[in-house]
Amino acid sequence: MYRIDNIKVPLGREITADDIAKKASIGREHIKSYKIRRKSVDARRKSNVHYVFCTDVETDVKLCGFDEVTEENYIFPTGKPRENRPVVVGAGPCGLFAALMLSNGGYRPILIERGTDVDTRKTAVERYWKTGFLDTETNVQFGEGGAGTFSDGKLNSGIHDKRCRFVLENFVKFGADERIVYEAKPHIGTDVLSKVVKNMRMEIEKNGGEVRFLNKLSGIETKNGAVSAVMVDFPDGRYRLETDAVLLAVGHSARDTYSMIKKLGAKMEQKSFSVGARIEHRQSLINKSQYGDFADALEAADYKLSVHYAGGRSAYTFCMCPGGSVVASASEIGTIVTNGMSFSARDGENANSALLVNVTPSDFASDDPLAGVYFQETIEKKAFIAGGNNGNAPAEYLSDFLGTKPDKKVKPTYLPGVTFCNIEKIFPDFVTETMKRAIFDFDRKIKGFADGGAVLTAPETRSSAPVRILRDKESFMSNIKGLYPCGEGAGYAGGIMSAAVDGIKVSEIIAGGKN
Repeated sequence: MYRIDNIKVPLGREITADDIAKKASIGREHIKSYKIRRKSVDARRKSNVHYVFCTDVETDVKLCGFDEVTEENYIFPTGKPRENRPVVVGAGPCGLFAALMLSNGGYRPILIERGTDVDTRKTAVERYWKTGFLDTETNVQFGEGGAGTFSDGKLNSGIHDKRCRFVLENFVKFGADERIVYEAKPHIGTDVLSKVVKNMRMEIEKNGGEVRFLNKLSGIETKNGAVSAVMVDFPDGRYRLETDAVLLAVGHSARDTYSMIKKLGAKMEQKSFSVGARIEHRQSLINKSQYGDFADALEAADYKLSVHYAGGRSAYTFCMCPGGSVVASASEIGTIVTNGMSFSARDGENANSALLVNVTPSDFASDDPLAGVYFQETIEKKAFIAGGNNGNAPAEYLSDFLGTKPDKKVKPTYLPGVTFCNIEKIFPDFVTETMKRAIFDFDRKIKGFADGGAVLTAPETRSSAPVRILRDKESFMSNIKGLYPCGEGAGYAGGIMSAAVDGIKVSEIIAGGKN
């Protein structure tokens, strides 16, 4: 099998065997089969926007100048049987994939999740968006699928790991479009992702695992420095579950769990993260800037921008949601948190992205491992007050934020609503000063980014965990034997893909196999 890259195809159609044969300089009849490995859009020249494909091809002739490749299929390694059932804490991508692998291997994991199943969760989240009534255990942060379920379901990642394709293939197996396996910037969409995670749960249960909703980790018992049991709160009380392996796959918003782990004596450290606001533009503006006259021939455009300044401060866009909405994402009463969401069609009027500024431990007021959490909480509580103490988020047009000329104003999508005000009062000065500078710098790359009609809705504070629960590089265990911190909440991932891969890696350790 040969890998043939950089095959250019005009917009409006998919790749064909004829395209491949032409690139390989062979006759069409010599191509026996092919598989798309990657598809991207080349929009560097706005006068010649086109697709670029990479394919793996089987031929009956030898090809010169192309690499021969062998397709590697990931196989979950299993070792010796375990006496106790492993407990997975958290049903986000890390926990779901860990439980899936362990159930496939016959280890009958018990997955506990403080929130509800995804269908019940959708009802609770939609009620919050419409009325402002927040369920602190079932919301955008907590529940089946994790925080990523109410996002765009973006699957692009900076990591290069053999497990990545396996993760994508499993998403397809459980209901995602097969295009995610080869698209350069794959996404599932909130509407489809909710079905995918439900199907994953059913597979876990079919293979002997258990998934227990509204079951919250409230304590961990240890004996001789090792995990011996967990305490779990559920609607009817509390129970004790004996185990010698706890996969701690909690999300970045499980602040009470952080406090519990700290008291337990698990080693933790402060970690850099970012805060800022969601910025909304008209999607048509982004499309025109990215694709020029070809905008109508392509799906909604996205962008990814970053800038680094002297002194170590930086700004960047994150979790860009084409044709999406800004959504209420708090998990605690008296706070405001924003995030972005898109459905699979990405057909909304607005584009939105987080506009973030880096925060480092030097910005904290103490050396407490949870100082970053307190930093986030301060901003979120100020935002609740600035929004009017009623669930509205503080918002500001760029014309006011930057002092520029007003333009056609974008209608904010945040529900239950926004309160227009000066958002600078909820952030430290270095955050808003860096945001302002970055907006003008980004306008040089995306024409119209600094348009006065764009709107900022604040704050975005949960882009990543503000703390890392330390673990050994080989065993993946914390200083407490049998406790395996993993995924985004533990500080070892930065999105759906990397979290899922980390969950698989830890499940391999639990299974005693090597890969």
